Amino acid sequence: MGTPAPTRTALADVQTWVAEVVGRTLPAQVRWLDGSDTERADLLAQAVREGVLIPLNQTRRPGCYYHRSHANDVARVEDRTFICTTTAADAGPTNHWADPEEMRARLLALLAGSMAGRTLYVVPYLMGPPGSPRTMVGIELTDSLYVALSMGVMARVGTVALQELERTRTFNRGLHGTLDLDPANRYIAHFPQDNAIISTSSDYGGNVLLGKKCLSLRIGSWLGHQQGWLAEHMLIMKVESPQGQVTYVAAAFPSACGKTNFAMLIPPAHLAGWKITTIGDDIAWMWTDATGQLRAMNPEHGYFGVAPGTNTASNPNAVATVTRDTIFTNVALTPDGDVWWEGMDGAPPAQATDWRGNPWTPASPEKAAHPNSRFASPLINNPALAAEYDDPAGVPISAIIFGGRRATTFPLVFQSFNWIHGVYLGATMGSEMTAAAAGTVGEVRRDPMAMLPFCGYHLGDYLAHWLAFGKKLVNPPRIFHVNWFRKGADGKFLWPGFGENMRVLQWVCERCHGHADGQETPLGWMPPPGALDLEGLPGFTSERLAEVQAIRPEEWHRELDLQAELFARLGDRLPKELHYERELLKSRLD
Repeated sequence: MGTPAPTRTALADVQTWVAEVVGRTLPAQVRWLDGSDTERADLLAQAVREGVLIPLNQTRRPGCYYHRSHANDVARVEDRTFICTTTAADAGPTNHWADPEEMRARLLALLAGSMAGRTLYVVPYLMGPPGSPRTMVGIELTDSLYVALSMGVMARVGTVALQELERTRTFNRGLHGTLDLDPANRYIAHFPQDNAIISTSSDYGGNVLLGKKCLSLRIGSWLGHQQGWLAEHMLIMKVESPQGQVTYVAAAFPSACGKTNFAMLIPPAHLAGWKITTIGDDIAWMWTDATGQLRAMNPEHGYFGVAPGTNTASNPNAVATVTRDTIFTNVALTPDGDVWWEGMDGAPPAQATDWRGNPWTPASPEKAAHPNSRFASPLINNPALAAEYDDPAGVPISAIIFGGRRATTFPLVFQSFNWIHGVYLGATMGSEMTAAAAGTVGEVRRDPMAMLPFCGYHLGDYLAHWLAFGKKLVNPPRIFHVNWFRKGADGKFLWPGFGENMRVLQWVCERCHGHADGQETPLGWMPPPGALDLEGLPGFTSERLAEVQAIRPEEWHRELDLQAELFARLGDRLPKELHYERELLKSRLD
């Protein structure tokens, strides 16, 4: 009997792939990252020498650095983001599709010899804590030192990932080449059936930190559909009542619509007995455990937040988070080596260097910081980080909240009647566009579950997956819809938002535990008079609450007409249950 052939290790597969990429891109050297503090200090020093990073005032912001991206490379580029499945039907009408073989050939041709004279960084990383059944290993190959350093903030990088690889035996292949940043050669291509990503001619985080939107959501959603779990664009928070009752909440808001602020919420003084701690601010992987309980975890290890508007009123925990070990991108630089952005605490600096590198004063016509300027900070910087953030078993979710940025129509808060109705609310969610995505700022677009830019397969199949997933839940979470952004006739926001959102969250949590009343309306269950604690909210009268909660049938009939456009776009792959829910809502309004 012959000796069995030795089993090929997963690391050997990585090494073979790296050698193939090296042979094609021809870098001057290859550096495998181990994730150590010594290595990071060395890479940071190199980045400063090469002008990739500018050190900030190390007394004021220890371990903090500044990066300026190219002016044509400041946001996700959805029109250059492709889902490369075998058939266009699998990608669906809301994604840009390309034939996988043709796209791979095109990108590999662009990458041929592109790293000559440069260093290829091999970045092994984990999405999720070690040992979790949902954790995934990724290997990103990049010639960008900025990307290598930023991945070290956003994910668990280095030896820990290679050790986990021996358990998972599989990994995502991510290849990024900076090229010349020519937008014509800018592609963010996903190959779900091969668990692979290729990104070219960009150096902006959302396009090149491949563990984030690319793996965690686009590839993740495809894998979740195949394997029976959910990869969602959601925050996860832990809410503790004054009596010690704990509620874990997941919430979906489109980019730049307040996810990070909500995830790091600090209750107002009147509700100081409540406590919020953060598990994640952007991505949730959710599955059912053996008892049929919905569980969720945050696969990331850092925050990639929008800087403008972040201050001690909107998000004091984020302000504390970015005081150390943070990479700022496209904000303004002050003469004393600090950063500044619109909406920051205090008066604007008398002079600064704007995000393009030009002199700036308060009289300048342009903004000092780009509207989509960012900070990348480690999770552990957050003073309100939940102890469970690293739990391989995840946390049990009792409430799911959907919310968009809408100036009219949608009330402050209401609860769905059941899981299917809740899926309908998430599916028809709309929001005004922001600077986080290339497009027309202020334009309202339909954004199901805040996943329109991130769903890696047919959106109709995705919604059907949500409906099927609910059947596995023994005690499904309650589903709510919120809108912090409704405006009055004067064009001003009706609800104060920020920390005051705790008043809405209190009702949500109490509804989950059967401690709060709900009033039936055509939209769903709403807080009856007196159910929302408004004590200590200056100038917020019962009339103002009625305005922010008003249901205006004429607005809702327009909304239903707009929903029909999305439904028609998804065609016969839209679940019939959602057609039914829309007709039910129409009849209730009538």
